[in-house]
Amino acid sequence: MEGDKHHFVLIHGVCHGAWSWYRVATALEAAGHRVTALDMAGCGASPGRGEEVASFEEYSRPLLDAVAALAEGEKAVLVAHSFGGQSLALAMERYPEKVSVAVFVTATMPAAGKPMTYAFKQLLQGKGPDFFMDSTLGSTGDPRNPDKTFLFGPKYMARRVYQLSPPEDLTLGIAMVRPSRRFLNDDTMNGDVLTSARYGAVRRVYVVAEDDEWKPPGMQRLMASWNPGTEVMGLQGADHMPMFSKSRELSELLMVIANKYPRS
Repeated sequence: MEGDKHHFVLIHGVCHGAWSWYRVATALEAAGHRVTALDMAGCGASPGRGEEVASFEEYSRPLLDAVAALAEGEKAVLVAHSFGGQSLALAMERYPEKVSVAVFVTATMPAAGKPMTYAFKQLLQGKGPDFFMDSTLGSTGDPRNPDKTFLFGPKYMARRVYQLSPPEDLTLGIAMVRPSRRFLNDDTMNGDVLTSARYGAVRRVYVVAEDDEWKPPGMQRLMASWNPGTEVMGLQGADHMPMFSKSRELSELLMVIANKYPRS
């Protein structure tokens, strides 16, 4: 596609890793763009166990460090999937001047002035334990105030997460997912850390996965509505993993968005 060349920073969702962006990263690089796909702490190929990551700040550190290290005057297109939207929000708050546009791909999008856990708790409303099928729920940390851990189950992934994705990507996902903390008791996740002056000032787009069974389209649009000025774009035929189920369409849409919101 014609247009300027951009630097895309890709942020994965819970239990996943940088590997989940392999189709999109390949397409963006083939078009001449620079791509940085990150593993959050304890995820993907990073060392250590996700359950042992002490805080959401530590979990998000790979992203925060990558954005902080951008050259003077450089702005990147930050793209987050699912749980990665909360790490993206933290990076927007810390470094708004380094983000040309923030793209939330069926991602958790917090609201300025509210704790980041607020959005996640809204997502869970009406979803009992049976919804997550064979996924594994556990606990870690201080026994007096333990945090929740989560690991996708194969049946859950096939039914509610990858149901429209190529079967080989489901096989890859089942082999690669790792347990992750939810950080529900974390000070950053529960504090008023997102401000209208910084987080709210960054240009943003919400890409709605129209066939997402974990995060219904109505909930995706509701989160976008909490953030005035958010542009909403729909992606038909996309399950919770648009980077697999609609990889070509998502890649093209990201390039359209990047060209629409220049670095100036």
